[in-house]
Amino acid sequence: MLITVGLALTAFAVLYLYLTWHFDFWRKQNVPGPDPLPLVGNFPAFFRRNRPVMEEKYQIYKDYSPKYNFVGIFTNRLPQIFVTSPALARDILVKYFKNFHDNEIGLITNKELDPLFGRNPFVMRGAAWKAKRAEITPAFTASRIKALYASVESVCAQMTKYVKEHAGSPMDMKELGDKFTTDVVSSCIFGADAQSFIHHDAEIRDMGSKLMDSSLSFALKMAIMTVLPNVAKLAKMSLVSKPREKFFINLMAEAIRHREESSEKRLDFLDYLTTLKHEKNITELDMAAHGVTFFLDGNETSSATLSLNIYELAKQPAIQQRLREELLNATNEDGTISYETLSELPFLEQVFSEGLRLWPPVTFMSKVCTDPIELDLTSTRKVPIERGTCAIISNWSLHRDPQFYEDPLTFNPDRFAPEKGGIFPYKEKGCYMPFGDGPRQCLGMRFGRMQVKRGIYELLRNFEVSVAPCTSDPLKIVSSPAISLGLRGIWLNFKPIAA
Repeated sequence: MLITVGLALTAFAVLYLYLTWHFDFWRKQNVPGPDPLPLVGNFPAFFRRNRPVMEEKYQIYKDYSPKYNFVGIFTNRLPQIFVTSPALARDILVKYFKNFHDNEIGLITNKELDPLFGRNPFVMRGAAWKAKRAEITPAFTASRIKALYASVESVCAQMTKYVKEHAGSPMDMKELGDKFTTDVVSSCIFGADAQSFIHHDAEIRDMGSKLMDSSLSFALKMAIMTVLPNVAKLAKMSLVSKPREKFFINLMAEAIRHREESSEKRLDFLDYLTTLKHEKNITELDMAAHGVTFFLDGNETSSATLSLNIYELAKQPAIQQRLREELLNATNEDGTISYETLSELPFLEQVFSEGLRLWPPVTFMSKVCTDPIELDLTSTRKVPIERGTCAIISNWSLHRDPQFYEDPLTFNPDRFAPEKGGIFPYKEKGCYMPFGDGPRQCLGMRFGRMQVKRGIYELLRNFEVSVAPCTSDPLKIVSSPAISLGLRGIWLNFKPIAA
């Protein structure tokens, strides 16, 4: 019995030492920062799930900005820096890009064990990222995005029909947004009709929503892959489960077969991937990986952006009506709006930009130091940053900094009025980056903007929107291990507008 207890205590002591071994790293360098906890580091909500992780990051930001440009923190047991200066955040993404070339998630992603996600440009590193980025960038040209506009309009019509059929009771806006973006990206990427507005349990939507899980088990898996990478490799852990991996590989294979047999010609993402297959001999696995990349870029983040924009407009009827008037005035004789006109509406652009500021769908970035550099801790002191150290940039915190935004928690599109320079003065300061910045800025930005704006147009042109009493205030945000914003319970009322 005593031997068993002794062994258990010894094992516990060894584990404790392993988890806390680096906790004096920043103290030795005289770099300030909050005290970490074993296993969870400075972000216990990652496991406790009692509050959103972005709120923990926001608290660190408020505690140390603007006195310091960054502070020392720990994710699990790993020493990292947390950026508390918008100017330094922008420099890391742009000026010091060669020093912070890669994303942290690339360190825990194995291309052999995770063939879909491991081929995603977001996680790829070094020269491999550069080659893959160059390969798929032409898929997002302005002409290709414009060519997809008709597909988005078709889904918009289905959404209006669905909302009218269910307008008698409050609707979950996030679920509506998920249906919309799932059908859009399924059509544009796989040439498939996901039928999300017809079938509640549409398979593509179900599989797509689980690509980046928000469960506790997923959080534990990511922690093991980060803290114990060799154990994760032996256990053959992957971010995308094998059933989902198989589903998307088969979906892409079927899409290719159907497109080639039908000789259908559409200037969509599938057309571009098919061209790559013939010109550069990329495999169907590579095509499926590209498809998942496009799916992730266009689905969850766009759904959150659409949902939260409509939610904020529902809270403020005056702003909603002002935008509706602009949209109705821009409507053509066919009762719709052209791609060019939609892109040029000034107040719609202000609303869209303010929604992204207040509710960035991707709440943080974690950049790996790939080339050692000295960074200014203060105006009088530099600190060396070693290769492999990650720099966390919380755009959630940057977007809510009262030093740059008056009344930052209020939805106010006029802060981005054209006469004030729109978003550009804020981008230059480094306090506005919903799509990131620099060479690794979000590839799907143009497509996301187009489908969200068209979704806003469709809903506001046809419905008056108000917040249902069952919606919690403030909104419930799910504590998610993923970088995206987890939402729950945006219940809205839709009142049809007479034609």
